[in-house]
Amino acid sequence: MPELPEVETYRRFIDELAVGQTIAAVQVNDAHVLATPEDQLRAGLVGRTISGTSRLGENCFLELDNGQVLVLHFGMTGDVGAYRDEPDAPRFTRVALHLDDSGLRLAFIDPRKFGRIRLAESVAAHQKAKKIGPDALDITAAELYEKLSRRKILLKPLLLDQSITAGLGNWIVDEVLFQAKIHPERRGVSLTEKEGRALHAAIQLVLNTAISQEANYRQFPASFLIHAREWDTSATPTSDDAHTFCPRHPKVKIEKTYVGSRATYTCPKCQPTPDL
Repeated sequence: MPELPEVETYRRFIDELAVGQTIAAVQVNDAHVLATPEDQLRAGLVGRTISGTSRLGENCFLELDNGQVLVLHFGMTGDVGAYRDEPDAPRFTRVALHLDDSGLRLAFIDPRKFGRIRLAESVAAHQKAKKIGPDALDITAAELYEKLSRRKILLKPLLLDQSITAGLGNWIVDEVLFQAKIHPERRGVSLTEKEGRALHAAIQLVLNTAISQEANYRQFPASFLIHAREWDTSATPTSDDAHTFCPRHPKVKIEKTYVGSRATYTCPKCQPTPDL
């Protein structure tokens, strides 16, 4: 699932490819991904120049020369690509923007069609309409602590709540809590200010590491919990289960449980279970 690091990688790709380009045509192969009616989308895009890009959490924005933005949300399987001729279009291209100056086409790719494309008046307007909190890379330690420490809800669901801070997905939250040495079933109100600062530092560490590696988890440091997840076979040969043990405590096996119906990985030594 594309999370903040993947979306930032997509944004940088679009920024390099499309900024300064004029949209000559909008090709809709599957209107299922449109959250703005097709005729309205086409009228709002054709002839407009892409003046910049930005991102908020898992939302990518193409900024237009009239102040509006095209919002891309990638759902579970979304991606972007580019091609010049129709036979070379990536499989599952749902929408393509034809760029006038380069002759390239910017493809919105989505095998499962859970992504959405919409026009918005501005980033701020979209943020307000969708009740999206500050980006996880922009929120301050004090703001994060203030938002979490007044809630009696478990920390993992709180950190996944996009209205509190935008861009933290399931594996990222597990990684952040592991790096901060805090159990996901702690309640927000139990956090100390010191732990709040540790959480904030862990968010910065995890997200900046993932972005620097273009979201290629195989390149993440061996000290990251992500290598213990079931789908990871990068840290060791598949016949060796060494990567399923805590990077800090090689004899302690990482545990898999469910918190709020979400698969959750923790180290029982680094992240002691709270008294519930």
